[in-house]
Amino acid sequence: MSERIIIVEDEADIARVLERRLTYEGYRVEVAPDGETALKLIYDDPPALVLLDLTLPDIDGLIVTEELRAAKIDVPILMLTARDAIPDKVSGLDAGADDYMTKPFNTDELLAHVRALLRRTGAEKGSETLDFADLRLDPASRLAYRGERSINLTAKEYDLLEMFMRHPNQVLTRDQIFDRIWGYDFGGESNIIEVYIRYLRSKLEKEGEARLIDTVRGVGYVLRES
Repeated sequence: MSERIIIVEDEADIARVLERRLTYEGYRVEVAPDGETALKLIYDDPPALVLLDLTLPDIDGLIVTEELRAAKIDVPILMLTARDAIPDKVSGLDAGADDYMTKPFNTDELLAHVRALLRRTGAEKGSETLDFADLRLDPASRLAYRGERSINLTAKEYDLLEMFMRHPNQVLTRDQIFDRIWGYDFGGESNIIEVYIRYLRSKLEKEGEARLIDTVRGVGYVLRES
């Protein structure tokens, strides 16, 4: 199951952009326009992560954070605010926020912060098994299976396959794969994605199994049943 993220943001345009982008990336998203609504949602069912605006129409984001921490709710909090003064950042982190970004922000950079927080808490690489067709991925052992056949994967092969498994039937562009698996500053060979796709296919199809990772010419790759 994909991770659930709650966006606490009273500016509708910003909330809409964040909701759209996070949903596209495979997360389940809920939006709370104020602190009271956010607290109810989080108390009822704590999410994997909270994107929390500091300035809200009812309860200040600092108070929301302090209440959650006082209630021993350890969900990671990424605080978003137009206040860029150092004391404001310090106050947010001291209140219990895990990270801090200043508006206006780049959504790609924000996604990188989200992934880092989820990795840190173990939410993104949870223990649930991912299944597609006869392919199974076990995050606990970092092994893949085609039927009963186990497949050993390198770290990068595993990360790449997990990305496909979390976005089945969705075409992933080369840029998205570079961003997620190798990072923005990757300066290696330009055909590195093709090389790793070839590695994965050779392992997944070793005993004549049907191809599951298809090439979408000029765009990228997709995990789907032919």
